[in-house]
Amino acid sequence: MTQVPRAGAAALRIGLAALLGTLSSCMVGPDYERPGLAAPPTYTRESLPEKTASTPIPGGEEQRFVKDLDIPGQWWTLFQSAPLSALIDRALQSSPTLAAAHAALRQARELAAAQEGLLFPTLQASFVPSYQKSSGTLAPPLNNNTLKYALYNSQLSVGYTLDVFGGTRRALESMEAQAEFQRFQLEAAVLTLTANLVVAAVQEASLRAQIGATREVIAFNTKSLDLLRRQLGAGAVTGLEVAAQEAALAQVQQTLPPLEKQLEQNRDLLLALAGGFPNDRAEEPFDLTGLHLPENLPVSLPSKLVEQRPDVRAAEAQLHSSSALIGVAVANRLPQFTISAAYGGLSTQFGRMFDPGNTFWSVMGSATQTLLSGGTLMHQQRAAEAAFDQASANYRGAVLTGFQNVADTLYALQSDADSLKAAVLAERSAKVTLGIVQKQVQAGQVNYLSLLSAQAAFQQAAIIRVQAQAIRLADTAALFQALGGGWWNRPALPEKKTER
Repeated sequence: MTQVPRAGAAALRIGLAALLGTLSSCMVGPDYERPGLAAPPTYTRESLPEKTASTPIPGGEEQRFVKDLDIPGQWWTLFQSAPLSALIDRALQSSPTLAAAHAALRQARELAAAQEGLLFPTLQASFVPSYQKSSGTLAPPLNNNTLKYALYNSQLSVGYTLDVFGGTRRALESMEAQAEFQRFQLEAAVLTLTANLVVAAVQEASLRAQIGATREVIAFNTKSLDLLRRQLGAGAVTGLEVAAQEAALAQVQQTLPPLEKQLEQNRDLLLALAGGFPNDRAEEPFDLTGLHLPENLPVSLPSKLVEQRPDVRAAEAQLHSSSALIGVAVANRLPQFTISAAYGGLSTQFGRMFDPGNTFWSVMGSATQTLLSGGTLMHQQRAAEAAFDQASANYRGAVLTGFQNVADTLYALQSDADSLKAAVLAERSAKVTLGIVQKQVQAGQVNYLSLLSAQAAFQQAAIIRVQAQAIRLADTAALFQALGGGWWNRPALPEKKTER
C-alpha cells in the first residue's frame, strides 16, 4: 500500500480546508440592506409658530419648540414632580409587563446563541455496558466461543453539517434580528409604560381639580338656595323658584360621585401600572399645581425619527429577519452535506476496551439533494418572499404612523395653549357674571332663571378650564412618546429573572 508523504498529506489537508472554507463562504438569498425610505423635511404641512400662547395660571406657561433638542432618557423628570418620578421608578422595577419583555429578550438571545452552535461540529461520547447470553444454535458472537459474557462499548462520535450555501448562517442572522426586535419591543414597553403613568397621573390631577371645581359650584348653589329660602320667607319669591334652585343644586351634586368613582379607579390604574395591588398604600396624590409644564420641547429632525422610534426599529428588525429567512428557504432547496466520524473500543473486559485489536473507527460523508417534494420547498421560498413583502409594508406603515404621531402632537400643543387661554377667560367671565347675578337676585332685580343659567355656565367653564390644563400636560407627554422617549440616553434596565 502506497503511503502519502507527510508534506503531501499536509498539503492535502490545507487544500481540503481551503475548499471547505470557500464553500462555506457562500450565502444564498438576499443580503439585507436598510430601507431607503426618504424622510420629509418637516412634520407639518405649514410652519408652526416657534412657541405657544401663554396664560397667567399654573400650567399656562409658554412652551417653545426647539429643533434638534435631544430628549433626556428620563424625560418624565421634566414635569418636576417627585411623586411622579418615584412612581415611575417603582414601576420600572416591578411592572410585570417589563418583566415579560425582559424574558422575551432573554429567550430570543438564547435562541440565537443556540442557532450559532449549529455552525460547529457536534461531539458525543457514549458508554454502553451490557451482560448477555447468546444462543448456541448460531455461531458464537465472540472469538472464544463463549455464550455468556459481559460487553463494554465506548465510542466518541463527531458530526458536522457543512453550511455550504449559508442556510445555517441565514437562520442565525434571522435569530439575531429577532433578538434585536425583542430589544426594541422592550424599549417600546418602557416608553408606553412611562407615558401611561404620566397620563394617568395627569388624569388624577385633573379629576381632583374637577372635584374641587364641582364642590365650589355646589357651594355657590347652596348659598343661592339659602338666599332664595330667605326671600321665600319674606314673600319676595315663590316656592317654584326655590324648588328650581333645589333641583339645580341636586343636579350639580349628582355629578360629584361619578368624578369620585373615576378618581378611585384611576388610583387603581396607577397602582396596577406600577406592579401593585389596589389595596396597596397609595402614593402621594397628584394635583395640577404639582405638575410643572415643560417649557422647552424637543422637535427632532425628521431624518432622525426612524432611528429614535422603538416601534420603527422593531419593524425594521422584523424586516431583516424576513430577509434572512428567504436565504434559509433557498438553501433548503440545494444539496446538504454532512461529515461524521467515530472512534471507540469494544471488549468483554472493562480495562481492555482500547487494547490493540479492540478499537474501531469510521469516517463517512453524505450529500443529500431533494429531487421531489410536491413543490413544498418552492412554496416555502415563495412564502418567505411574501413574508418579506409583508414586513416591508409593516415597516413603511410604522414610519408613517410615527410621523403622524409627531405632527398630531405638534398641532395639539398649539391648539391646547389657545384652548386653555380661552377657557381661563371664559371661567373668569362666568364667575364674575355669577357673582353679579347673585347680588341682583338678592336685590330682587332678576328672576331665578338668570341665576340658574349663570350657575350652569360657571360650572361648565370651570370644568373645561381644568380639562384644558390637563390636556396640555398629557399632550406634552405624548410628544416625548412620539419622538421615541430618549431611550438612547438611558442606561439599560437591569434584567430581573422570575423566581421559580
